Amino acid sequence: MIRKEALLERFTECFSDLEDPRGPNALHDLTEVLFIALLSTLCGATNCCDMALFARIKKDLLLSVLDLKYGLPSHDTFSRLFRHLDPVKFHSCFLRFMQRFAETTKGVVAIDGKTLRHSFDRAAGASPLHLVSAWAVDQRLVLGQLAVDGKSNEITAVPKLLEMLSLKGTIVTADALNCQRAIAQQVVDQGGDYVLALKGNQGTLHDDVKLFFDDPQVRPDSTDAAVDAGHGRIETRASRVSTDIAWLQDQHHWPGLTAIGTLTRSREIGSEITTETAYYLLSTPLSAQRFGDIVRHHWGIENSLHWVLDVTMNEDATTTRKDNGPENLALLRRLALNLVRAEPTKGSIKGKLKRAGWDDSFLTHTLTQFANPQMR
Repeated sequence: MIRKEALLERFTECFSDLEDPRGPNALHDLTEVLFIALLSTLCGATNCCDMALFARIKKDLLLSVLDLKYGLPSHDTFSRLFRHLDPVKFHSCFLRFMQRFAETTKGVVAIDGKTLRHSFDRAAGASPLHLVSAWAVDQRLVLGQLAVDGKSNEITAVPKLLEMLSLKGTIVTADALNCQRAIAQQVVDQGGDYVLALKGNQGTLHDDVKLFFDDPQVRPDSTDAAVDAGHGRIETRASRVSTDIAWLQDQHHWPGLTAIGTLTRSREIGSEITTETAYYLLSTPLSAQRFGDIVRHHWGIENSLHWVLDVTMNEDATTTRKDNGPENLALLRRLALNLVRAEPTKGSIKGKLKRAGWDDSFLTHTLTQFANPQMR
């Protein structure tokens, strides 16, 4: 069973700066309510009613760890807490937990947005919640998230998200929406590198890079080709990288730019063949093979994070809509997902979540990462 003192000490430490929005007369201890909420999320809970049900079913387990001086919290207690909890301070606690992984956070950090489709509140005229996440590709962990009013506002949100992260030794990737001078400069200033998709929002720059690679006389520094086949599909990816950019910088003065790249994807499904070409700005002169891998890894955020949240953790089906509830519960899901990812035994995310719900020893083992001295 859990070593109560060590686990709760580390858990409390992570959330020590969090102010209880319920005020001084709240019966249930803030740390205990958050602890139950996290455990229930690890076991598949998607809303506050699920959390209260989990508490009733797992009462004996909880009493082995918590005091529960005033009994089990109700669904109203969970709802009131997450609706009014300050999401900025809650995120700071999340970052404190993720600092335990900071020394191993190297490689690619993908920045991408996701909308929680059922988080809209029609009665209040509120749009669905849109979240921008930072995803550590190599570690397969969420490093941080930030809520924005809509996808069009990602441009202003991404710099704030980057400020929260340690980028030294990483390569930041982002889609064309976030291919902005200020973002490129910020990544470089924070000690990182970037690979940014380039499209029409950087009109003349995009046109110049396209014309350069379309010229048959151009001889890139590095080229690479890769072929994948499976599920009735054949995909060919051709990558090219060039450091011949002095002429480009004379005209555009893009922050930190040292190379440009292009990736052409051809997909063959039956008799149908589709081809698309994308262009990129690089702050470090990568080989074509490495460049192609990084671009592919960036889009892995869709399968490794967004798909898991939607299909395995039912995020898109959640109907929490009021106040700060959607944002706070989304962050709780990402914390739970990180804990499951960091748990070292083999198995799928879906399988581990089932094990957590069925096997108390596995659930508590997953949580002991809070008390693991190697993560301090």
